[in-house]
Formats: sequence, structure tokens, C-alpha cells
Amino acid sequence: MSVHQGLERQFQLGNTPLQSGEILRDGWLSFVQIGELNAAADNLILIPTYYGGTHMGNMPFIGAEGPLDPERFCIVIPNLIGNGRSISPSNSPNNQSAGHFPRVSLYDNVIAQKRLLEHHFHDASPALVMGWSMGGMQALQWGCLYPEKVKRIMSICATARCWPHNQVFLEGVKAALICDPAWHEGFYHHQPEAGLKAFARVYAGWAYSQAFFRDELYRSLGFDSISALLEYWEKDHLAQDANNLLAVLESWKSADISANDVYAGDLPAALGAIRAKTLIVPCTTDFYFTEQDAAWEAAHIPNSQCVPLQSNWGHCAGAPGRNPIDTARILAACATLLER
Repeated sequence: MSVHQGLERQFQLGNTPLQSGEILRDGWLSFVQIGELNAAADNLILIPTYYGGTHMGNMPFIGAEGPLDPERFCIVIPNLIGNGRSISPSNSPNNQSAGHFPRVSLYDNVIAQKRLLEHHFHDASPALVMGWSMGGMQALQWGCLYPEKVKRIMSICATARCWPHNQVFLEGVKAALICDPAWHEGFYHHQPEAGLKAFARVYAGWAYSQAFFRDELYRSLGFDSISALLEYWEKDHLAQDANNLLAVLESWKSADISANDVYAGDLPAALGAIRAKTLIVPCTTDFYFTEQDAAWEAAHIPNSQCVPLQSNWGHCAGAPGRNPIDTARILAACATLLER
């Protein structure tokens, strides 16, 4: 699959009121554009980022070999606030850096993304909003906040809210990180490396299924043992900022597309407001974005289909390019959705 690059740009948000009542000061969204908006402004596809990833993580979805062809579509990938590319604890001015960073919700992210489209893309109506994990959560948030604009949604291994067991998972990995004495309530002098390593090892056990480990599917990723896989996860997380991880974790944990003044916590009403052609793609072995939760939500979305991804890769089945077989299935389903 071809690798496509786009020029990373920044959209200045200024001082932005947040759902928490706090102010995000002098903020920005980092984003990448691949392909050009057409004269009718009807070929824009939005692919928000996922937890622990940046715009680069979504690149395996893009290419002429699949439906997301930059010669046909203008593909925009906005980075989550807190992920280290958009404004984050690690790159903010001193008055909101590190442990001072305000609480940012996925609602806040989607409102900022809408402003991005208004200013840089003629307020285009997205032909498709799609994403994996937190990217899929944002896609559903888009659908209920802007039902008159979003034409299609594809939510992969994601749900419209962070369900209770998902929250327990997040509390577990968070506890592993902040137990490190170097944490210092977010005002650390150096990264809490022991905490980051513990976070990574706990997370790895949730990201894949039992069968993934039992059948040694990690060998297809180039690891000859579980220990080698866990060491890779440690190395990956040591390259990240602990405050960034926790800031986005809180956005994930509080996620609920109905948690706003429009729907006042009525999740069925928020789901029922979605008018886009919607494809819900849970993985049958996902531990925290479960097939059962996703199917319940899909039943409340008027023009939706729930098409489970039969895979032993757990949550990582939906990760762009992680398992080529699963990615090919996702792109085939995306092609069908775009034809509808």
C-alpha cells in the first residue's frame, strides 16, 4: 500500500472555551491535507486520529489502491488536542503546560475541527467522517452535532460513549502510570519511565485478544515471543509524553456524544439524530469497545448497519495497516459505503 505524505499545518484556535468551563489559551489544531477540495466542495473526507497516534497513523488507509484515493478526495486528518502535535501539555505555554493543562472533551475536539473546515475548507460538508477507536468516537460525535452536513460515517472499533467497563480499563492503565514516584502529579522533572513501561504492558494485554497470544499471531508483526512484543510496547510508550497520554485518556474516558447542551445526556436521542449513512464496524474480540455495545448503539441510529469484523486481533484489528487482512476488509466496506 502506498504511503502518502501531506504538509502538516496548524489552525490557530485562539482562546477557546471548553465544556469543562476552562479556557484553552492560544490553542491550535495540527492537521494534514492530502488531495484537493473540488469546486463543489463535496469530496472532503475527515479521518480524526486515535489514542496514542498522530496523523501518520492513519496514512495506511489512504491510497489509490483503495477507496480513499487522493486523486478523487480531499482527505483531512486533524490531530487530537493533547496528542503532542495539536496543542498539548508537552508543548503549551507555561500557564497551561504539564499538569496545568485543561480538561478537553471529544466534543471540544469536534467543535474545533468544525472551525477548521469553516476557515480552510469552505465549511465543506464531509462526504465521510471515519476513524478507528477514538477516531470513530469523533466520527459519531460529528454525526449527531452536524446531522445536516455529514453524509456518511464509518466507526471502526469504537462506540458513541465510553461504556463503564471501558472506563475501568482506562483507570487501570492510568493507575499503572501515576504510581511511578517520578510522576509528581504531572509536574515531573523527567518522564516517569517506570510508569510508562507499566502502562504499556497493561495496555498490551487489552489491545489484543486471547487467541492473538494463544495462536502466536504476534509473529506476523515480526516478534518471536510475547516478551519481544511487550518490549516494543514499552519502547513505543517511552517515546511519548506521560501528560499527553493522560490528557487524551481523560478525553476518551469522558466521551459521550450526548454529554452536551443539545442532548442533555440522552444517548438514544443523540444516536437517533444521526442522519448520515452509517457503518458501525466493531471487532468480535475487542475487549473494551465491545461488539455488544456497538450493536446496541447501531440499533438506535436510523440509517445504519452494524457489520462486525471477525478477527482474533482484538481492538487492534481496526488499526490502520496493522493486520493487512483486516485493513483490506475495512477498506472494502468503506468502498461500499462511499458508493451508497
